[in-house]
Amino acid sequence: MRGRTALLFLGVGLFTGCAQRAAKPQSPETSSGDEGTKVTRREKMPRNYLGEGLASFYGPGLHGRPTASGEKFNQNALTAAHRTARFGSCVKVMNMENGREVEVRVNDRGPFVDGRIIDLSKAAAKQLGMLDKGLARVRLYRCASDRVSQVPVEFWAAVA
Repeated sequence: MRGRTALLFLGVGLFTGCAQRAAKPQSPETSSGDEGTKVTRREKMPRNYLGEGLASFYGPGLHGRPTASGEKFNQNALTAAHRTARFGSCVKVMNMENGREVEVRVNDRGPFVDGRIIDLSKAAAKQLGMLDKGLARVRLYRCASDRVSQVPVEFWAAVA
């Protein structure tokens, strides 16, 4: 009985050992198709890339009210609300429709509307040229210096 089992395993081992692997399909770049068509790879995003989506702005109704970081919201400052960026971090926002850019400091959380990735102050929206439409397709990057500004001293004085 043991001899038959050993012979069976030996036969199965030889059978699978002699089997050939399936040939890999040719990649699109090397396929023998139309030689004039060039397949390009997706562009590699820079390390400081944070995302792409819709930006909105907020201002008049919230001016002077506290933000999630504790400082008062100033619609005339270059600030923004982002869901995950650290408070005080600098984010470069590029309007994909007109190429304008602005650097803002994150001091609030939001936006809380599906499909939007950042809420800008009125001043930042004005620099991006999106005041009339209210929304703009943007790309977000960490600022080159990746500086994190400190929370204003007035905030800590108020907390203490």
